[in-house]
Amino acid sequence: MIIEQIYTGCLAQGAYYIESNGEVAIIDPLREVQDYINKAEKNKAKIKYIFETHFHADFVSGHVTLAEKTGAKIVYGPTAKTNFDAIIAEDNQVFKVGEITITVLHTPGHTMESSCFLLKDKNGKDHAIFSGDTLFLGDVGRPDLAQKGDITEKDLAGFLFDSLRNKVMPLVDDVIVYPAHGAGSACGKNLSKETVGTIGNQKETNYALRANMTKEEFIKEVTDGLLPPPAYFPLNVKLNKEGYKNIDDIIKTSAKPLSVKDFEMIANETDAIVLDVRHQTEFVKGFIPQSIFIGIDGGFAPWVGALIKDINQPILLVAPKGREEDTITRLSRVGFDNVLGYLDGSFESWQKAGKEVDSLESVSADILEEKIKEKAIVFDVRKPGEFTSEHIIMAKSTPLDFLNDHIAEFPKKGDFYIHCAGGYRSVIAASILKSRGFHNVIDVAGGYSAIRNTNIERTAAVCPSTLK
Repeated sequence: MIIEQIYTGCLAQGAYYIESNGEVAIIDPLREVQDYINKAEKNKAKIKYIFETHFHADFVSGHVTLAEKTGAKIVYGPTAKTNFDAIIAEDNQVFKVGEITITVLHTPGHTMESSCFLLKDKNGKDHAIFSGDTLFLGDVGRPDLAQKGDITEKDLAGFLFDSLRNKVMPLVDDVIVYPAHGAGSACGKNLSKETVGTIGNQKETNYALRANMTKEEFIKEVTDGLLPPPAYFPLNVKLNKEGYKNIDDIIKTSAKPLSVKDFEMIANETDAIVLDVRHQTEFVKGFIPQSIFIGIDGGFAPWVGALIKDINQPILLVAPKGREEDTITRLSRVGFDNVLGYLDGSFESWQKAGKEVDSLESVSADILEEKIKEKAIVFDVRKPGEFTSEHIIMAKSTPLDFLNDHIAEFPKKGDFYIHCAGGYRSVIAASILKSRGFHNVIDVAGGYSAIRNTNIERTAAVCPSTLK
C-alpha cells in the first residue's frame, strides 16, 4: 500500500495518491492532473477512483479532467449534485482499491455533502482518515460557506458537531489524519502548520474535539471570529459542480508572448488588469503604471482570488522570465482562466522600449522610527488577529483582505506609511492604492519583523485567542 500526500504550499492544500495492488485512488486532486497520471503509469497501476471530500471553494479541483483522461469514476458523498457523471455514494458505502477499502463517512457541517474517507488496510484495520475540510489539525472547517435558504452557519456548525462526535471521534487513537488543508488556508481559523496527525493527538490538542464540550459551546467557538470568505469562493464552487475547461487548453490560449506594442494596445483597449508577479523588491524599483503587484513566490493564488475577486477578469501578466506558464497554472488553480498573454521579456522589455515607468518609495524601519517622531501616519495591513496580538501603538488596522473597505481612511495629501509582517502584503496594498491615485503611499521594507528591532512604541504581545 502506498499513501502519498501531495502538498501545495501556495494553496495550503493536500491531495492524496493511494495505491494498492495495481489500483489507485486520488483524493481532492489539483486542476493540473498529469503528475497523478505519470505516477500511476510509472508504477504500472490504473487510477480507479477520484474521491472528492466536498465541493471545494478555495481551488478548482482536477476531478473532471482526470476522469476524462483516465476513465476513473468520480465519487462524492451523499446529497452532492453535479453536472457531470459521478457516483453519489451512500453513507458507509465501501469502495475497493486493490487489497484495501475506502469507506465513505458522510460528515455534513462544512458543507452538506462533506464526507471523510476511511481507509482500511488489507486486514480490515482502520488505518487512516482523509478528513477533507471536516477536520483539520488544530481546527475544523468553517461552517459558513454552504448557507442556503433556512440553513444558517449555526445550523451547519451543529451538523459539524454531530458529524465529528458520531463519525470521527469514535475512531481509535492511532488512526492517521490526512486533512485537505494546513496553515494559511481560508477554510478554517487556527490550522496547524503540520499536515499529518492522528485521531488521538487531535482529541488532546484540537479545541473543537474537547470531550466535555457541549454543542452550544462548539457552535459558539467555531463561529466566533470568522472573517468573511473571499469573494471568489462561490465561483470556484460553481466550477467544481458544473465542470470547467481543461487546463492544458487554458495554457495554450493564455501563454502568449506579447510585444511591448501589443501589450500596451491590449491594456488600453480592454479592461484587463496588468498583474505583476515579480518579487516585491523588484517591483518597488520600477513597474508599469497602474499595474497591481501580487508576487508569485508568496501566497499568490489565494491573494489573487481575494483581491481581484472576479474569476472572469481579463489579465495581462508581467512575470519573471521563464515563469509565465507557472503563473498561468497557478491562476487557473483558483479559476482565473482569462489571461490574455504576458509581456515578452518581462519588465525589462518595457524599460528598453522607453515606456513610462512608476516606482514605489520604500523605507527602512529605522527611518519609520524617525518619521513617527514627526507624527507620521501608519497603516497596518496584516490580518486582524496579527494586529490584535501586537502592533505599533499609533497604527491603524486596515487588513489587506478588506482594503476596499478602508479606502476612505487613507489620506489624499501628505505621506503615509504602510506595513505588513515581512514586506509582501504591504507592497500588494501599496500597488493597489497607487493604482487608485494614492501616490503618497510609502512602503516599510521588512514589515513588522523589522519594526520589532526598533524603539518604535508597540503594544505588549498577547495571544489573540485569550481576548474574548
